Order: sequence, then structure tokens, then C-alpha cells
Amino acid sequence: MQAPDEGGCAPHVLRQYAMLADGERAALLGPHGHVAWLCAPAWHSDAVFSTLVGGRGCYSITPTGRHVWGGYYEEGSLIWRSRWTTTNGFVECREALAFPGERDRLVLMRQVVALEGDADVEVRLDARAGFGVEPMGDLTQGDGSWTATTGPLRLRWSGAGDQAQQNDDGELTLDLHLPQGEHRDFVLELSTEDLPDQPPEPDALWEATAYAWAQEVPDVAESATSGEARHAYAVLRGMTSSSGGMVAAATTSLPERADQGRDYDYRYVWIRDQALTGQAIAAAGPHPLLDDAVRFVAARVLEHGARLAPAYTIDGDPVPDQRQLDLPGYPGGNDVIGNHVNAQFQLDVFGEVLLLLAAAAGHDRLDAEGWRAARAAVDAIAERWHESEAGFWELDPHQWTESRLICVAGLRAIAAAGAPTSSTGGWMALADTILADTATTCTHESGRWQRAPDDPGVDAALLLPALRGGISADDPRTEATLSALLDELADDHHLYRFRQQPGPLADAEGSFLMCGFLMAMALQQQGRQVEAYRWFERNRAACGPPGLYSEEYDIHQRQLRGNLPQAFVHAVMFEASIRLPDRPQYPRPDADTRN
Repeated sequence: MQAPDEGGCAPHVLRQYAMLADGERAALLGPHGHVAWLCAPAWHSDAVFSTLVGGRGCYSITPTGRHVWGGYYEEGSLIWRSRWTTTNGFVECREALAFPGERDRLVLMRQVVALEGDADVEVRLDARAGFGVEPMGDLTQGDGSWTATTGPLRLRWSGAGDQAQQNDDGELTLDLHLPQGEHRDFVLELSTEDLPDQPPEPDALWEATAYAWAQEVPDVAESATSGEARHAYAVLRGMTSSSGGMVAAATTSLPERADQGRDYDYRYVWIRDQALTGQAIAAAGPHPLLDDAVRFVAARVLEHGARLAPAYTIDGDPVPDQRQLDLPGYPGGNDVIGNHVNAQFQLDVFGEVLLLLAAAAGHDRLDAEGWRAARAAVDAIAERWHESEAGFWELDPHQWTESRLICVAGLRAIAAAGAPTSSTGGWMALADTILADTATTCTHESGRWQRAPDDPGVDAALLLPALRGGISADDPRTEATLSALLDELADDHHLYRFRQQPGPLADAEGSFLMCGFLMAMALQQQGRQVEAYRWFERNRAACGPPGLYSEEYDIHQRQLRGNLPQAFVHAVMFEASIRLPDRPQYPRPDADTRN
């Protein structure tokens, strides 16, 4: 497929995109006021606006003439304010998806304001469902709104009135002049069902959305950086559906490494990611995102038991098989949808599930269904811990050390979280058995943990077992592993996952931001507070003006790599910001771990 003439909707570096989200889907908004990505009605649906990955379809509000870009989120929300400095003054556009979102209908609100000086802006709407294949049809104007269809979706656009015109490419365009102090509201609705008889009233939408965000996002005063921690919570809330499921990222196919084929679809719920997020939230308190994680994860465990999949759609359905789209892709990438994770077994998810449920029990938030899920997860570990599996990084099957040790941590945590005394002895015995076997086969000759019995390398994921209480912080293997990671995988206070090939680490991939935040907590656990803060601040800065983190960070070019935003990075950043200030007590094993 030939790339379209994208004009102002051409792709930008990832650090310049803001995200609007309502729990059911998200839009990525570029620096020229263009919605470059939006799937509807759900996270994993086909995109309606897809210029980010080379498709057609864009919705832009852009100052004409010379301008420079800035912007910020309203505190504790995903209400974004694009702000442009022009030769005449300042223009601002307040942007949001109506929150909380409806499952079958989205409402995208945009309010452009001439803050200082008159404003001239160009407005373009070109909705194209099916990743750019389905143009707007049945286009009609009346009563101040435009209505149309695009693929399976019904569309209504309010605010442009009869001033907008359809050009030869099928776009609606409007050249808008606003005198200083005046504003114009635009409201776009997309739905799989019939739209309400009347378009929504903008002032009421803005008031309801701002109020809902204020109710949903808690204050996080006791943290290393309360503003960023609260923003991370808002990002995670925006990525969590009414089903309780939280998608791993809002996008698909943004390359981790240019032209290397590492392009994946992350618009699904990874059980591990959701468990990590629930544990991070629990570090601050029994906030609603903890309950959401338990609700979604426990339901999947109860339904599938030892055959639990690593990932699901937000509705709990299987992730579709991976296939490629006929699109140019984000520069350096190839477009794919679906994910081959649907064919994997990952042992570590059961340990993470138990850690999540134990964290909920610690806040008295685990009901009878949750305890049933815990027993099912324990049974799954007992049945499958000997098997080879894909592990934390979803690689070729091995008996990965981290997976076994995080199961030990999960077993110890749930046993100590109020489990029936009739169960705790057996659960602790299982933990001891797994630990003893792992120590025999996966202790490196240098005294540290190695990745697997047949892989002597060191791995950043091996920071997690000590942080979660699977082994002691003062265990010599914990200290030796930490030292090896600092020696072999660290660069300028950023951390790589593992060594993939000889030569410089950056030749293979970017640093992993989640691993950098884990290192900050691991150093703090060792009492190395100054170093911990240095790591935390270095990785906290690895974002753009909207404060969104991708999975990887290219240290040399100082660019984000991979899908955006990556939920588990925000989760672990949130946890680190909570844990760092006062050196809290990390979980400790209840039994001797020096097997």
C-alpha cells in the first residue's frame, strides 16, 4: 500500500505524543494537534485514525502559520491541554475523551481557545475505520452537526456546523478564526449503536469528565514525587476497562528496534503486567485499581486454572493470532495485530498472581472468590513448575530461574496473608522444594543466580524475587546478582534486560525502563539510598513532555522505543516513588532461604 500524503499528520518521535484515554480505548495526540491513533470501539478494535502506523484517517486542530508546541495534563487526569505559541500570541486546545468511557460509544472533546491574540486554526476530520480502509459515507449536515458512517461505526461531529466543507479527498475541513478570548467546542462521537437523538452539551461533558477524574485518581502525597506518581496512576486508570482488565499498551507495532522485526501488538491484558500493577498500587493503599486487578485476574485463574494464558482481551477472550497489515508502519516497524503470546506457557504468572492476591489480602480486599483463585494458582504451580516455559521475557522455553523464584515468593506471600492453617504448611513446603531445586541447578559458580540451568547469564528480572520476599535481601546470591547486574548490564544508570549478543548492549536493544526502577528499589532494599534515588531520577526523566513511558529507552539517541505508553513501566515507577522515601520494610521470607 502506498503511504498517503500525511501533511501535518506525519509521524513524530514518540516522546512528543500525549495520550487521551477513557478506560475503553485511547487516542494518541501529536504536537500539531493531530489524532494519529484511535481504535474504536475497543482497545483491540481496528483503528479509525491510524497515520501513526501509515494508515489513513486523521483528526487535527492546528494553528496556521508559524508556531511551536507545548502542553500539559490537568493534574490527576488525562485531560490534555495542547498549547502553541504563534506569531500572534497563544492558542490552547483542551482535549479529552469523555470519562469514564462507554463500552460501545466514545466521545472525543476538543475546545480550542484564543488565549492571547487572535487565533487562526485549520480543522480537519477524516475518519477512516479498518486502519484507513473505510472512508466516511452517508455524510450529512444538519442542526449544527455532521453525521456519517465509517465501517461498522456511526459518527457525529458537532461544532463545525455549515462552516465545514468536504474536499475532494472526502475530508471535512474548516478554517477557523477566533478573536482573542473566544473559544470553539468540537465533539466527535463514534458508536457501534444508534447515537442519542441530540449531541451532548460540551460544558456538561467537561464538567462530568473533570469531576470523574478527580474522584478516580487519589492523592499520593507520601511519595518521592507526588505529581508524577499521581500522573502514573491516571495513566494506569485510563488503560483499565470497566471489565477490570488493563491493556499492556495503547498501540501496536511501534518498533523496539528499527528494522529488526520486534514489533508487537500490546492492546491486550497481560496477566503479569496487571499483577505487577496491582502490587504497585497496593504499596500506596487499597485503591480501586487494586480491586480491578484482582477482579480480572482472579476470574481468569478460576476459569482456566493451570492452563491460564499469559494474556487476554479486555473481555477475557483469547488473544487473536498474529497477522500482518498491509500498511507502511511506523518508521522502522512493520504493522502486526494479534500476538503469538497466545500459544505460550509462562510459569511466572502464577507467582505474580499469588503476590497480587496476597497484596489484596494485606488490605483486607480478598474475598472468597479471591482465595479460591489463590488455591487454583498454587495447584497450577504444583502441577507445572518442572516444565520449560517462556518466562518473564517471553523467550524460547527453558526452566527460567526468575519464574521459579517468583513462584517461591508468591507461595510464601499467600501463605503469610491469612491462608487457612490447613494449607500453609503444604504451600510453604512447595516453596522450599522449588527453591532447593532451583538453588541446585541455577546458582552460578560466582555465587549469583543465573538465568536458567542451561544459561549462565545474568538477567534483570532476577531483581524481583528478593524484592517480593522469595529470597532474603541479605542472601549472598541476592547481593552477588545485584553486583553482576551493575557490572554487566548497567549503563549510565539505565539497565538492560540481559545480554543478547557480544558487543555494546545498545547494539541489540534499548535499556528497559521497568528494570531501571526495579534497580532503584533493589538498591534501596540494600540500604544504598543515594544510589537508589540516582537510578530513580535517571529513569524518571526518560520520557517526553507528556510524561509517558515506553518499554525501552535508547540511551544514545535519548528516544523512546516500543509501544506507548507501556503500563508496567508506569506501575513500577509508581511503586518506586512510594517505596523510596522512607525505606519501607520489603517482604521477607518466613523460612530460611539459604538452600
